[in-house]
Amino acid sequence: MTRFALTLEFDGTPFFGLQRQSNGPSVQQSVEDALHRITGEHAALHSAGRTDAGVHAVGMRSHVDLEKDIAPFRLMEALNAQLRPDPIAVITCDVVADDWHARFSCTGRRYLYRIANRRAPLALQRNRAWQVTTPLDADAMHRAAQVLVGQHDFTTFRSVHCQAADPVKTLDRLDVERVGEEIHIHAEARSFLHHQVRSMVGCLKLVGTGAWDCARLSAALAAQDRAALGLNAPPHGLYFIEAVYPTSP
Repeated sequence: MTRFALTLEFDGTPFFGLQRQSNGPSVQQSVEDALHRITGEHAALHSAGRTDAGVHAVGMRSHVDLEKDIAPFRLMEALNAQLRPDPIAVITCDVVADDWHARFSCTGRRYLYRIANRRAPLALQRNRAWQVTTPLDADAMHRAAQVLVGQHDFTTFRSVHCQAADPVKTLDRLDVERVGEEIHIHAEARSFLHHQVRSMVGCLKLVGTGAWDCARLSAALAAQDRAALGLNAPPHGLYFIEAVYPTSP
């Protein structure tokens, strides 16, 4: 049995999420079905994180255990051939130690949220960014974002369906910058609650329009109550960027 580490890039638009779903297509199902066609094995895909329907990834780390004797490059090429036309690409494939785990060995996760801050409709970036037509103050958003950095009870920013045992998380980074007509929000932590990034972004958008200020965001955090949330940003602006590990597998 050989353990292979994969780096996946995918457009989340046609999927119900990364994890296999009973009610629609998923990234996991597409990859596992492709693996079965290549090897005849019913291998399970394990990933560093889960993504909601519509969320994208440029560097999702996953692993799979296979009995078939196959070189990593050949497996990557075969997977990419079998995955067409699904918008999923395997961009790296390596053999790793049996005790390396895509999820449990991961020590950090990095996300990017893109807001297209313009009035004209999105042609090329449709389903790739959240369009906000009202002008946003990125500097005010960045200042307010620092309220959320550090260890906090993020109950306000978690989905009611979140299965995490503890709402306390340590947010290592939440930076906001303007890049041309886009607002980019960078979030980094060891792990996140379900909907945490999207919920934080939604509230920062309210700060950017002037509807909220730092004090209002701080009060929402302190409330530890989902009812205090101002807005949950849509999924299509969110990207899983990188999974961090102590050493490269």
